[in-house]
Amino acid sequence: MKLQELAAKLELKCVTQAFDKDVSGVYISDMVSDVIANAKPGDLLVTVQIHSNVIAAANLVDICGIVVTQGKLPAEDVVKMANKAEIPVFSTNLNRWQMATRLYEAGIR
Repeated sequence: MKLQELAAKLELKCVTQAFDKDVSGVYISDMVSDVIANAKPGDLLVTVQIHSNVIAAANLVDICGIVVTQGKLPAEDVVKMANKAEIPVFSTNLNRWQMATRLYEAGIR
């Protein structure tokens, strides 16, 4: 599934440029080291973290996009870093469990 299609279906707010990539899975974690060790290229990362290390880890692993939960928004410098790395960042007011449920219902596992 394409990231833009999924974002529209889940009513996610895009806070960066919208790069439309293929979503092959999902990884949910708030620990950067865990993302680096276990996420797979093409995964959509669901997290509450909004600092630049999340963007660096996503870039290292080749994450297709990031969904930040609980209504949090990254600072402008983090948004610029994500745009430069071509990693779309979305925001939702849902918590990580609610987002996981919605992703599962959308067929992303």
